[in-house]
Amino acid sequence: MTPRFATDIITFYHPDFWGLDSADAVRDRALAHPVAFWERVMEAMAESGVTGIELTFAPGDIGSVLRAFGSASAFRRELADRGLSVVSAFVADSDAPDWRDDGGLPAIVADAERRAAFLAEAGADLLVAGLPMRQTFGARPPFFVDADYMKRMADVAHAVGEAVTRHGVKLALHTESNSTLWYERDIDLFMALTDPQYVWLCPDSCHIALGGGDPVAVARRHAPRIALAHWKDAVGPIDTHLIIDETVYAQQQPYMTELGTGIVDWPGWAEAMSRTPGADTVLIELDEAPDPVAALRTGTAVARASLGNCF
Repeated sequence: MTPRFATDIITFYHPDFWGLDSADAVRDRALAHPVAFWERVMEAMAESGVTGIELTFAPGDIGSVLRAFGSASAFRRELADRGLSVVSAFVADSDAPDWRDDGGLPAIVADAERRAAFLAEAGADLLVAGLPMRQTFGARPPFFVDADYMKRMADVAHAVGEAVTRHGVKLALHTESNSTLWYERDIDLFMALTDPQYVWLCPDSCHIALGGGDPVAVARRHAPRIALAHWKDAVGPIDTHLIIDETVYAQQQPYMTELGTGIVDWPGWAEAMSRTPGADTVLIELDEAPDPVAALRTGTAVARASLGNCF
C-alpha cells in the first residue's frame, strides 16, 4: 500500500505566499475573495504532489469553503477535478463551543454534528479536535489536569464521538502543546478513560516532543487507535513555562522546524504509523510556509525515505 500525502491548510497561511505583509491581510483577502483563495491553494497542492487537505480555522475553514463553492459536494468536485480530496477537519475556531462549559454539551454535540455532516458530504470521515488548554504555570487559583478533569473530558468525547459516527465520521483527539492532552501521561490517561469504538487519537510528533515525550513510544502504545497523525518536527522540548494566552501558538513557533531538521525519530515514527488504522494517509504539517510547494516536497521526501519498506 502506498499512502497518500496530505497537509494542513495552515501550510498556506504565510503572507509571503500571497505577496502580502501580514496574516491579517491574508485573512482579509481570503474573506473578500474565497474562490481565488481556494484556487491558489489547490494549484499549489497539485504542484507539490500532495493530494489531501485538512481544514481548520479561518481562512481555510468550513465557512470559507461554503462561501466559495456553496456546498461541500461542490468543493469535493472542485478538488476531485485536480486529483485532490478532503482528509479531515480540525475544530480550531475561536467561536467553537468550549468543552469545559458544564452546561454546553448540547451545543458541543450540535457543532460537531454540523461539521461531521459537512465532512461526509465532502467525502471525508475524520473530525479532529483538541482538549482545552492548560493554565499558565503558577497562576492562581491553580488548575490541575487530574483524573476528575479527564473523566469530564472523556464524557464529552464520548458524546461527540457517538454523535459523529451517525454521519460515518470518526472523532480523533490531537496532542496539542500546552493543552490538557500534551504530556505522555495526559495521552495515556485520556485514552484509558475513553471507549476505543468512539474516540480515536491524532498524535502530533512535534507537539509530543515539545512536551518532553517520545512520539514513537506514544504511537506504538496507541497504534490501534490512531486514525490520523500529524508529521511535524521539533527542535527540542519547550524549556520554559509559556504564558498561555492568545499568543501561545506564536510562542511555540521557535521550537518547531521542517521535517528532518529536528529531533523526531522519523524511521521509528514511520514504522509505528505503518501499523495504525490511519496508515493510508501521511499528513505533513508545516505551519505557514513561505514557499509551501518547496516545503511540502521536502517534507514528503523525508517521509518517503523514512517509510522505506514499512508498507
